[in-house]
Amino acid sequence: MGSIAGIDVGGTFTDLILIDDESGQVEIAKVPTTVDNQAFGVIAALRAVNADLASLSAIVHGTTTTTNALLERKIARVGLITTQGFRDVLELGRRTRPKPYGLIGGFEPLIPRELRREVPERIDADGEVVVALDEAAVAVAARELLEAGAEALVVHFLHSYLNPEHERRARDVAARHWPNGHVTAGHAIMSEYREYERGVTAAVNAAVQPILHRYIRRLETELKAQGFSRDLLVMQGNGGTVAASIVAEAAVNTVMSGPASGVIAAAFTARAAGFPNVITYDMGGTSSDVGLIQNSVPQVSSELEIEYAMPVHVPMVDVHTIGAGGGSIAQVNESGMLQVGPESAGASPGPICYGRGGERPTITDANLLLGRLNPEKLLAVDSPVSLEKVGELIKRAVGRALGLDATEAAAAILRIANDRMAGAIRMVSLSRGHDPRDFALFAFGGAGPLHAAALARELAIPRVLIPARPGITNALGCVVADIRHDYVKTVNRPLTDLDPRLLLETIRAQIDEGKATIAREGVEVEGITLLHSADMQFQGQSHILSVPLPRLDVTREELHAAFASAYWQRFEVELKEIRPILVNLHTAVIGRRSAVDLKALARAERSDTLAGAQVAERQVWFEGGSRATPIYRRELLPERARFEGPAIVEQLDTTIVIEPDNRVEMDEYGNLILAILPMKGAG
Repeated sequence: MGSIAGIDVGGTFTDLILIDDESGQVEIAKVPTTVDNQAFGVIAALRAVNADLASLSAIVHGTTTTTNALLERKIARVGLITTQGFRDVLELGRRTRPKPYGLIGGFEPLIPRELRREVPERIDADGEVVVALDEAAVAVAARELLEAGAEALVVHFLHSYLNPEHERRARDVAARHWPNGHVTAGHAIMSEYREYERGVTAAVNAAVQPILHRYIRRLETELKAQGFSRDLLVMQGNGGTVAASIVAEAAVNTVMSGPASGVIAAAFTARAAGFPNVITYDMGGTSSDVGLIQNSVPQVSSELEIEYAMPVHVPMVDVHTIGAGGGSIAQVNESGMLQVGPESAGASPGPICYGRGGERPTITDANLLLGRLNPEKLLAVDSPVSLEKVGELIKRAVGRALGLDATEAAAAILRIANDRMAGAIRMVSLSRGHDPRDFALFAFGGAGPLHAAALARELAIPRVLIPARPGITNALGCVVADIRHDYVKTVNRPLTDLDPRLLLETIRAQIDEGKATIAREGVEVEGITLLHSADMQFQGQSHILSVPLPRLDVTREELHAAFASAYWQRFEVELKEIRPILVNLHTAVIGRRSAVDLKALARAERSDTLAGAQVAERQVWFEGGSRATPIYRRELLPERARFEGPAIVEQLDTTIVIEPDNRVEMDEYGNLILAILPMKGAG
């Protein structure tokens, strides 16, 4: 395979992992993210490891360009051509409100009303033409939108998921007048019913397409100037990659790709370690992302809503995010209750211990005061802040109102934070019919291993798996991700009326399109894997469940049985008297790339004994009080190390808390596997 670089751009740091498959050498870099142009940070990360770009076989890049553009509304000016009489579909939306109480709140559509045009055309709900497309009106509308300053264009017609002919013709007509090729046909991005969601998804694609296109061109130019001439791949939200040459065509697929790469790395690592079922827990500075992996396959959903009135219905790795990170602020609210997050101290001023003027306590400050973090490595980030000062500010902001001293207040902050994060894990497990006791907890990110043992104990999760490099897991996800393209087609028919030939023809068409796209990318793959599923619901209900298809030529009876089983697992209810409906068919076409040797990540100059890995001892707070606790350097731990808590394991990118009575074993891949036992004498 040669050398391959995975580069993940975060809000604060750009992480790189470079793996030479022949020598097994691994290089890691963390450099500041260059917000104005992420390409400069990517180049800086490559320079930090002295990468020879001419010899690299591939670079896989996870970018926040499209996500940030949407969240900050720094998007392209977009025009819309739609069915006559439906100009305001994107503004009317659904019967929801930004706030649950009161008639207040509003939102701004991605496409303003003055940039929306109607043209005569109409296809009915059966896919039949009612009003022919007026192509001359399409040409006029395109020219008007150009003159109004639109940079990208969306063509969005009613019922195009059933019959896309009008959208295709209108797209071709408009493209003849459009100067830059940024023309999106709604059905090409999302071929599903529900015109509002389909229209918003197409609008999101158009809004970020020019931005991603410019960024990728700049990055390719910079890389080429440095001698790189091979495959540049870009991470997508579905957990797969796509060639940079075609990534902007469906730019919406790169939204939320950051959390996806972490889940993909978790699936890859956990499968190698013998844990096919894991709950992923990624805790960073401002938030925690939680996902679920079953049978080594991450859960994928098409129901993401980035913010109010912005549903993005393309397949993405299903991740639940809460505002609980290392920088989350702790305060006593108006009700006299201790609250942790979602407000964050950010990078500036950051936690108190960063020495940047922050005076509001955070989760990081609580961990520091309780001995879980190394004071010598944190307190002098900018200017020294003493532990006494941190304790004084925690007591002033939290302790006094609750009648607690500084240590008790810090412990209370951790308990509340852990409770919130445990709730997020319940959201992706128990609320969806999965018992967390049947899973292992895969903890990563800069702060995830600090809290993993406590969360596992709270949820009775028997094992915690902490990878060799928790802080660069997302970059590893870029390296191990396969090429992937997802296709969805609405059927919306009762199973009793379904022609099995229609199902088979639809899936085969999706397979052919996916294979053709992979061939067009020109990226070397070792083989093709196919995943098929069906979205189903009971007649009269709106809730949809996704059901894996056991094989390509599945029968109606098998579909019915699979849906009934999934419904029972989720709700423990049988509805034998109601007809099931096949709503959508999904196909994922995956081009498998060469595998990476995980053992390379674990290579280090290790000590022969556990005592040789111990670098200090300090008092650390656990439930039940403080204990004298050994501090180990992870890279010095002997191969196949085994020991029991309490212990703190430190490494460059994270700190790992091992509670009393936890049993720890290091496997051949350098993963630390914690067996979680109830703490003696706790609570």
